[in-house]
Amino acid sequence: MPQAAIELLQFPFSHFNEKVRWALDFKGLAHTRTNYLPGPHVPQIRRLTGQNAVPVLRIDGKVIFGSGRIIDELEQRYPTPPLYPQDRALRDEALALQARFDKELGPATRRLIFDATLGEPAYVADMFSTGHAQWKRTIYRIASPLTAIVIRKGNGVDPERVRKAEDLVASTLDFLAERSAATGYLVGDTFSVADLAAVALLGPITDVPHPDMKKPRPMPARAEALLARYVGHPAVSWALEMYRQHRP
Repeated sequence: MPQAAIELLQFPFSHFNEKVRWALDFKGLAHTRTNYLPGPHVPQIRRLTGQNAVPVLRIDGKVIFGSGRIIDELEQRYPTPPLYPQDRALRDEALALQARFDKELGPATRRLIFDATLGEPAYVADMFSTGHAQWKRTIYRIASPLTAIVIRKGNGVDPERVRKAEDLVASTLDFLAERSAATGYLVGDTFSVADLAAVALLGPITDVPHPDMKKPRPMPARAEALLARYVGHPAVSWALEMYRQHRP
């Protein structure tokens, strides 16, 4: 059976979008990627899905949004190689961990990287406008101070919530290090959606070498300091090893 036409609507460098990029590449699925500008994306994505967030996947005329739902659709259509454990109990455990990381870890790491970069909004604008025409990039950069205000408000980037995000990331890193110590994986002894979700969602606070997530240089000094804070943690070393072993 020929593969369905697949289009990913995304932000470059976004960690929730990276979950889907990783799943597509892991399964060897040819696809196209359409980059949107954060902010201006809202009317188009809302018309398509009734909500504002990417990633969004178009496959065989079907539109799916949300990284977890998209990965589930890919797993049902293309079960090999698997991201879900065969054992039902292990599968439920892996999906529960993905849901936990989506709810807690992803928003926390996003809050930390925005706190570290929004002081230089042009950097954020240049990063997210990757792949767009130069005139669009120029306009988006000019508008970056206003965009930064919107991003800060929309993502809860304030001192109290940043402090809570730091605490959550610290406890989650300890959990990941302990949980992966026995087999190298979070569930059972093979790579699963739980590992993929954890590692992708750590992306904002790790110096991932993969081209889809490698942060543009030079980075703001506070962003460099943020990455340096976590570089020695065993869970970060584990995450980079997962990229090396399992990220095409």
